[in-house]
Order: sequence, then structure tokens, then C-alpha cells
Amino acid sequence: MRFRPSLLLDVGARSMVPTLVLVSLYVLVVGHDEPGGGFIGGLLAGVALLVVFLAGGAAQVSRVLPIDPLTMVGAGMSVAVATSVAGMVLGAGLLDAGKLELDLAWIGKISVGSTLVFDAGVYLVVVGLVAMVLTRLGAREETAP
Repeated sequence: MRFRPSLLLDVGARSMVPTLVLVSLYVLVVGHDEPGGGFIGGLLAGVALLVVFLAGGAAQVSRVLPIDPLTMVGAGMSVAVATSVAGMVLGAGLLDAGKLELDLAWIGKISVGSTLVFDAGVYLVVVGLVAMVLTRLGAREETAP
């Protein structure tokens, strides 16, 4: 069975996908003080990719993503592991959280925690895994007779 794009899903995806990605980034940034900010944000971005997949198939998912899903998973794992080990290297415990406070004259004081960086790695892993599943499912459908 060959994929046939739906006009209704395509129009719906054009409005839903940017909103879902924006909400997922909000959950990532705001939720980093609570457990699960990166995971839940990644799942929301994965839902956005699912909407893209339903509207345009695996080819559209590949066009929407800036990098290869496997590269995204590898980068996310590298960031998460490096952040979790950084506390131990600096003399604290494994997965110990730290904060960096920056005083930017034109913006003000900004506080960035290592948990935000760890959650960003988790976010990349989840989005990469969802994208990998969707592109593999779609590739199977496109090559079927």
C-alpha cells in the first residue's frame, strides 16, 4: 500500500507542529528543576514528529529534522553522560548538580544549572529515538511492493 498524503492532516500539521515544539522547549527549560523536564519535553517533540509523519510520511520527517536521528541520539547520550560525570570530576558526586551564574549587563543575571544541560541531552535522545522509529517505519512502507 502506497502512502497518500492527506490535505486535512497537512493543514493541521502546519499549525500544530510549531506549537508542540514550542511547548516541548518550554517544558524542557522550565521543567529542569523538577524530574522529567527533558523526557516529557522530548515526548512532546516526538508527538510533533508523529504529526509530521502522519501528514507527510517518513520523507517529510527526514526533511524536517536538521540532523540524522542516530547522530541526535549519540549527541544526546554524550551530553547526558558528560554532564553526569562532570560533578565527579570536579570533586563532587556522580550526577551532582551545579549552577553557573552569569551577569550579562544588557540582560541581567542568568542562572544555568547542570540539570538543564543533562535534560537537554535526554531531550535529544528521546527525539532522536522517536525520529528513528518513524523513519524506519516509513522506509519499510515505501519499499513495500
